[in-house]
Amino acid sequence: MIAVSLVPERESTVGIEVNYEGKIALITGASSGLGARFAKALAGAGAQVVLASRRTDLLKELRAEIEADGGAAHVVSLDVTDIASIKSAIAHAETEAGPIDILVNNSGVSTTQRLIDVTPEDYAYMMDTNLRGAFFVAQQTAKRMIARAKGDPKKQHRIINIASVAGLRVLPQIGVYCMSKAGVIQMTKAMAVEWGKYGINVNAICPGYISTEINEDYFLTEQGRKLIDMLPRKRAGKPEDLDGLLLLLAAEETHFINGAIITADDGMTAQ
Repeated sequence: MIAVSLVPERESTVGIEVNYEGKIALITGASSGLGARFAKALAGAGAQVVLASRRTDLLKELRAEIEADGGAAHVVSLDVTDIASIKSAIAHAETEAGPIDILVNNSGVSTTQRLIDVTPEDYAYMMDTNLRGAFFVAQQTAKRMIARAKGDPKKQHRIINIASVAGLRVLPQIGVYCMSKAGVIQMTKAMAVEWGKYGINVNAICPGYISTEINEDYFLTEQGRKLIDMLPRKRAGKPEDLDGLLLLLAAEETHFINGAIITADDGMTAQ
């Protein structure tokens, strides 16, 4: 069990201790990388997690890891580019685990190429997953959250969209990815404004360069090392470096944080 405790060193009546027992969290793109880590962090904090991805074989392996550590996890198949799949996955998640309290909207893909070489298929691949898919996952989840909020105005829900520093700064050879993540940032703000009155807080995390199984070999290459050497502290982050921010934004106690776009990039965008 992870307990998030914010207690001053000197004696005080002010203190916050957060855990997620009784909460249901849906994590998209949970089969690997950041999504898998987000699921572990929330499960470790007491939430029941619903793992969603197309690669259900990997989700089942992750579920076994979480359960071995004493957590509770469920698996649903989800293709975020297919509206019918989105609706089915959310319905399945709520049937298996219960009403969704927290959505971590994490699915994302990229290609590496110059803009002049982008094909219509490349463009659709990124936009359909990163922006269109993220929108409709949030929309379909929010519809259920709003219905519950109308019955219980005190009910709190959280949507955490995973954007990127690439949505704030153009990075070389991933221009369409940058465009898609800039869209996620504006989407987050629009959702926060429209859904806040229903107790749904919508915020975005913009990670910098994080080393995962997908890119760790690249960071060991000469080109990858040159990229890392350009960063303020010449290092890539680890997935667990985002745990604190994720748990902060998922907490009911942070109800005044809504529509925030928060970078977690070790100072990269401050340069």
